[in-house]
Amino acid sequence: MTLIENLRAEARAAPESGIVAVMNRGRDRDGMIPLWAGEGDLPTPTFITDAAARALAGGETFYTWQKGIPELRQALARYYVRHFGRSFAEEEFIVTGSGMHAIQLAIDAVAGKGNELVYLSPAWPNFAAAAGVAGAVPVAVTLDQSGNGWSCDVGKIEAAITPRTKALFVNSPSNPTGWTADRETLQAILDLARGRGLWIIADEIYSLFHYGDGRAPSFIDIMADEDRILFVNSFSKNWAMTGWRVGWIKTHPSLQQVFENLVQYSTSGVAQFMQRGAVVALDEGDAFIVEQVERARAARDLVCGILAATGRARFTVPQGAFYLFFAVDGITDSRAAAFDIVDRANVGLAPGTAFGPGGEAFLRLCFHRRLDQLEEAAHRLAKWMTSV
Repeated sequence: MTLIENLRAEARAAPESGIVAVMNRGRDRDGMIPLWAGEGDLPTPTFITDAAARALAGGETFYTWQKGIPELRQALARYYVRHFGRSFAEEEFIVTGSGMHAIQLAIDAVAGKGNELVYLSPAWPNFAAAAGVAGAVPVAVTLDQSGNGWSCDVGKIEAAITPRTKALFVNSPSNPTGWTADRETLQAILDLARGRGLWIIADEIYSLFHYGDGRAPSFIDIMADEDRILFVNSFSKNWAMTGWRVGWIKTHPSLQQVFENLVQYSTSGVAQFMQRGAVVALDEGDAFIVEQVERARAARDLVCGILAATGRARFTVPQGAFYLFFAVDGITDSRAAAFDIVDRANVGLAPGTAFGPGGEAFLRLCFHRRLDQLEEAAHRLAKWMTSV
């Protein structure tokens, strides 16, 4: 028996990222315009990095609160008052080592071997992969796509539920589609979860990246205090902190000790100097978020206009997040297309095959970058479309 055969089957089955495979193809090419990853091109602003640097220089390098320093949990409570209009105690927040870590802990808390977790697809692939590593079974329910855009049929979610189902994972606004659940859809999902005794893992990382009137609708708008909802989030997108790997869980205060224990036995906490930067991001970063969203809106409109003019691209203008999920007439294998675009257009996109059922014919373009670079990338893509 080989070494790899001695590993857990769930570990062996963890899939290679379909996004990283394309990145590896083109990351070192001269002139490459990389639109494959889910991040903007701005570095973390100095008002955040300066706070972290001061804390680092001041010796805040020791073990700290595993659930997060009190100042950060209090800042999270203030953030929710400002943006969601609801007051939560600091005991309802757990600081995690990234949004991905928050998702892993949420899965660990509600599901294990043989349990099922229902999620909406196309989806960011890490949730389904993390569920599989935990021994649970991810069950995809595809969003519907038509000329009117992406939509969620809650009846399809209900049909996917079995006695083994433990939770529903809802990412809105969605990566990669930009689909954003309206209040009525969220209420229908919440009613279903309540009726079936299921948890909801709510990934609302893009709630402020919304191109409608204010932030996106949230389960926070309709939930009761005792609802079984775990909110997972991250500092990565709003404050240009992708490399910091700091996130949080918002949960019921009675669950604080459980999640603190899960942090203890996974990362044992987030570095205190990084948390100091996160406090400042929350308390002083609202204007930066507004600037980022308006920058992304202009970028979205630019890219959509250029690709639509080709007559070959099919897409719905995204309501939220900062991705264009588009198909090209005549292209059915998005993985092969993504590699071809790297080779012939020198533009990096993520293939829709990486995002699960319903995404196979699509490509994902991250438009959260400066306009001149996006304009060049869009014209290169338009030229590629006319040649295939």
